[in-house]
Amino acid sequence: MRALILVDIQNDFLPGGALAVDQGDQIIPIVNQLIPKFDLVVATQDWHPKNHESFASNHPDGRIGQIIDLHGLDQVLWPDHCIQGTRGAEFARDLKLTEALKVFRKGTDPTVDSYSGFFDNDHRNDTGLSAFLNEKKISQVFVVGLATDYCVKFTALDAVNLGFNTSVVTDAVRAVNLAPDDKDVALNEMEASGITLITSSQVGRI
Repeated sequence: MRALILVDIQNDFLPGGALAVDQGDQIIPIVNQLIPKFDLVVATQDWHPKNHESFASNHPDGRIGQIIDLHGLDQVLWPDHCIQGTRGAEFARDLKLTEALKVFRKGTDPTVDSYSGFFDNDHRNDTGLSAFLNEKKISQVFVVGLATDYCVKFTALDAVNLGFNTSVVTDAVRAVNLAPDDKDVALNEMEASGITLITSSQVGRI
């Protein structure tokens, strides 16, 4: 059985959003074409409290893009984004989601960021996504969404480490690119970890 994982396709990561990913909206038509090809589709949703310590605004001299030590982990400081209950945290309006969609929220603990859809960055908190996929007897996952170099990458890496046959659909992801080559570095890291890089045209109908 195969599942499609939609990673953080939320307003704040789209053009005009608080943490806009360049061309992030361009993946939506591709994702909409993929959704009907899967019996199971799940989504991750960044869901931060206002006091999240990954926000630069919550540090007296914090600068967006600065890397700090946050309780023993390297942490990029981000603009306030995907705050619980705000429009920015909502899924993209043009995304054709079904009522049966199962959503896994992450980033709810203010003391640790959570890029992966499976665990927070310190692997202290589990979203329940792995248990749900195993319950549904999923052996293969396809990952799409935002952003290639952060939440997509860490979701895919955790998936393959948990034993799922994992593919990333490269035309259905976009990168933040704090450094110009971050996207390529992320794709190379994923491929080296046993993740298959494919295009949407290669995803066959179940």
